[in-house]
Amino acid sequence: MADPLDTVFAALADPTRRAILTMLLEDDMAVTDVAEPFEMSLAAISKHLTILTRAGLISQERRGRVKWCKLEPDALRAASVWMQSFGQFEPVNLEAFERFLQIELSGSEPLDKEETRGA
Repeated sequence: MADPLDTVFAALADPTRRAILTMLLEDDMAVTDVAEPFEMSLAAISKHLTILTRAGLISQERRGRVKWCKLEPDALRAASVWMQSFGQFEPVNLEAFERFLQIELSGSEPLDKEETRGA
């Protein structure tokens, strides 16, 4: 069995999976909604979701006929603790992590939380 830390870092290594995590920062999403912005099959997205689920980064549950995905931010805790052990890294700030991912994935500055609430 793989080390849980290895599984988390392997899951985070893929840009599609990081984009999915960014999307789930906002709210739970149906699998079909997660798949919508990507130019790949639903089966390919399902494989990414399985990897994220095995890493503990998301959970999936069936609500009626729809499968929903939910971010599990505590799964990053072990990775954060491991990085802190080197003394060079600050604890993972999920809001800062969200802003970083938004900039990296969209190439634009993130919206302020207050701006998104007013929209």
